[in-house]
Amino acid sequence: MKLVIGNKNYSSWSLRPWLLMSHAGIPFEEVPVRLFTPGFAEEIGRYAPANKVPALIDGDILVWDSLAVVEYLAERFPDRQLWPQDPAARAFARSICAEMHAGFGNLRSQMPMNLSAMLPGMGWNVAVQRDIDRIVQLWQQARERFGQAGPFLFGAFSIADAYYAPVVCRFATYGVHLPEPAKAYADLVLELPALQRWIAAAREERDFLAPDEPYRVAPDRDDAVVVHH
Repeated sequence: MKLVIGNKNYSSWSLRPWLLMSHAGIPFEEVPVRLFTPGFAEEIGRYAPANKVPALIDGDILVWDSLAVVEYLAERFPDRQLWPQDPAARAFARSICAEMHAGFGNLRSQMPMNLSAMLPGMGWNVAVQRDIDRIVQLWQQARERFGQAGPFLFGAFSIADAYYAPVVCRFATYGVHLPEPAKAYADLVLELPALQRWIAAAREERDFLAPDEPYRVAPDRDDAVVVHH
């Protein structure tokens, strides 16, 4: 298997399947492509018809879009139990992943993922806080209803935790204040060895945007990225 990903510092959509596969012990080869470069469109076009990362290559099977990728992995590796086994929990997990996939535009645009920066308070506004409050509510509901068997959203680590890991990273970068249960969950995710490896690699990239271009549209699925000076 090959997983095509963008810059680790910026590409939250690439992080989701990468973290899922790494934490679950699914072997894969990493194929990095550099966002924001003149050759990006040509390079990613060799792998993904939508010209966006991530994309998964499994022999002659190509899967693109992060939600399609994780669904494919759940079918391909049923023994890893990547979705919760209980039908009600699985339905809730799928729903909150879909909400993450399609929503939270204010948080995405104002607090884009930037793992090499510390920007406390930057990007906050009332609309962003509404997104933060909704995410905290979803985490609380998942933990209270389905999380009794372990420390993650649905007890055991699942696709839902991988899907919200980039949000956890954003909260750390921008110093978002969280209520204690949400903070404990965010700290748990940040301490995952696989996520720590991704963050360390992101900080080694030193592949920042030009100083005269503080915001640019990202060709993965996020709305913008912010320069680290």
